[in-house]
Amino acid sequence: MIGRVGSGSPVGAVKGLDLERLRTYLDSPPLSAAMFAGGRSNLTYAVTDGTNRWVLRRPPLGHVLPTAHDMAREHRVLAALSRAGFPVPRPLLLCADTDVIGAPFYLMEHVDGTIYRDAAELAKIDLRRLTLTLVDTLADLHALAPEEIGLGDFGRPEGFNARQVRRWKQQLDASRSRELSGIEELHARLAADIPAGGPGAVVHGDFRLDNVLIGPDLAVNAVLDWEMSTLGDPLSDLALMLVYAGRPLLVRDGTPVAPLDLSGHPGLDEMAARYAARSGRDVGDLHWYVGFAAFKLAVILEGVHYRFTRGQTVGAGFDTVGAMVPELIEQGHRALEGH
Repeated sequence: MIGRVGSGSPVGAVKGLDLERLRTYLDSPPLSAAMFAGGRSNLTYAVTDGTNRWVLRRPPLGHVLPTAHDMAREHRVLAALSRAGFPVPRPLLLCADTDVIGAPFYLMEHVDGTIYRDAAELAKIDLRRLTLTLVDTLADLHALAPEEIGLGDFGRPEGFNARQVRRWKQQLDASRSRELSGIEELHARLAADIPAGGPGAVVHGDFRLDNVLIGPDLAVNAVLDWEMSTLGDPLSDLALMLVYAGRPLLVRDGTPVAPLDLSGHPGLDEMAARYAARSGRDVGDLHWYVGFAAFKLAVILEGVHYRFTRGQTVGAGFDTVGAMVPELIEQGHRALEGH
């Protein structure tokens, strides 16, 4: 049995998780589970035997990006970061046997905290302080020496930006189901002026407000969703965080709203300056990274839209993802023009 990591009682059978096979594998009492809302890639479930509580991660039903859906890789980075004292859930078990639940998976400890997706809840806290704390947390991640925490071979920082431009174009081509005006031109502009980048670091690859569990004191209890992590250029993380700040990730009175539009949220320039001061890194080429971040996010969401049109997604909200892609393409062009 896995050791006790918390308590709670999510209920109900959920798609993508065979609880009886899992119970047999764990040699546990009967299990119940609930899928966490908001995921667009790997599926995440709260699982309990009535006394112990864990979180289970598995690939999506129609996974198409092997690196992002590699459970062993995600388990490894969590193990290394938790040993280093960075705020992540501690991984507890890795299972590569697809006969158990139909896919590889891992279990990690349950961590208490709040994921902020409702603008009304953010209005009750100091949003500026929280946002700058997230910037500090990202800078602290990038300050970790990969070789010292057992991740020296987790990726190849050299040539990272050039490989990313090629990789995400290949991913776009693999999941394209419609005409996307301007996306080929955006890719060409990015490929024509790729910055060499500074020293490599562990990058999260999808760092944003709703991928972080926040404590009542606004401390970061845990950073979640490490499926895109690797060794690479840390400015790619910062740029994607800035792009996300302007995207309608939150809900206010039933209407999508961007974190940047909420009272108290710091501006993008202040966030970038805070990161530069804490990390000591040069952010002079940040416009290129923001342009690429918009392109990358457009490709990710186009992949989600592609899976949605084929009935391969689980949960609500996937029907609106496709509409976000053209806006991101435009944002990418504006960034490269210095806007």
